Amino acid sequence: MYRIIFNLVFKRMDPERAHHLAYVFIQVIQALGLSRLVHDFTRPRTDITVHTLGRTFETPFGLAAGFDKDGKIVMGLGGLGFGHVEVGTLTAIAQPGNPKPRLFRLIADRALINRMGFNNHGAAEAATRLRHLERLRPRPVLGVNIGKSRVVEVDDALHDYRESASVLAPVADYLAVNVSSPNTPGLRGLQEIDKLAPLLETVRRHSAGTPVLVKIAPDLSDDEVVRIAEMAVELGLDGIIATNTTIAREGLGLKTDASAVAALGAGGLSGAPLAPRSLEVLKLIREHVPASLCVISVGGVRTAADVAERLAAGATLVQGYSEFIYSGPLWVRSINRGLDRLLHKQRAL
Repeated sequence: MYRIIFNLVFKRMDPERAHHLAYVFIQVIQALGLSRLVHDFTRPRTDITVHTLGRTFETPFGLAAGFDKDGKIVMGLGGLGFGHVEVGTLTAIAQPGNPKPRLFRLIADRALINRMGFNNHGAAEAATRLRHLERLRPRPVLGVNIGKSRVVEVDDALHDYRESASVLAPVADYLAVNVSSPNTPGLRGLQEIDKLAPLLETVRRHSAGTPVLVKIAPDLSDDEVVRIAEMAVELGLDGIIATNTTIAREGLGLKTDASAVAALGAGGLSGAPLAPRSLEVLKLIREHVPASLCVISVGGVRTAADVAERLAAGATLVQGYSEFIYSGPLWVRSINRGLDRLLHKQRAL
């Protein structure tokens, strides 16, 4: 049914407008108090819980940052079956993001290109909203993704991240430090070790004990990935999220005509074409960090088999986003049901 709706309606609609309609649909579920009822239909039927970051995750599959930028529909998304929801990216200073159009589909590739630019209403407003979720159940584990405000110079990024961390850590189950989006000028330069180490130390000191993870780009070289992984261990971080969107267009095996892709302009590409590199980075990280370090794998995940493959390769948790756009609201249920079967079968062997 959703495929028909997508082809007849959403496919012909501006992607950001279609996203807004989906957002409103989930808001309605939440506002009507239907999240718990829907959750009974979408949750796993077997015990596939994961214990990490001091929390219990009902399912290892969660929603990556970018869908719920301001944390307005966490309960609705949890109702759809996500074991954790990562909201954001949030910045200390509210900002409108980049000019529209800024979200594009590569339908033949089941991929997206976005240059949203961290559009959000600011960390303080989000913190007030998220604080009210603490007593609600069943609430998914809540991750909060923080990034640099666009108007802040890279040299002043420490203060900017510190402000977001101080405000949001008390309402988050974990903080994700985003230094890998391609849509904020200078941001990816913060992945350089001499800049990244003091930034992460600053966030950790102001996280009030909330677990801190760093989110990295798939475009790093293998050596850079290893250096960041080793640094995360040395700094005592709680985890790594791999990977963000890619600025690459070549070597991804895209089915969409190259000239059409080029015409869409700059932005981060996500979705199915990112899967091979995301899996490579996951395996590389796991080779250089202890088993106790939480590694969240994201990028190109479409099916329960994909999630199971990431778990087998060493992921602690797995996230998705782009396929949500193409498969619709029952996608998460299909992941959870598939994991019920696959993980049960693996444990029986």
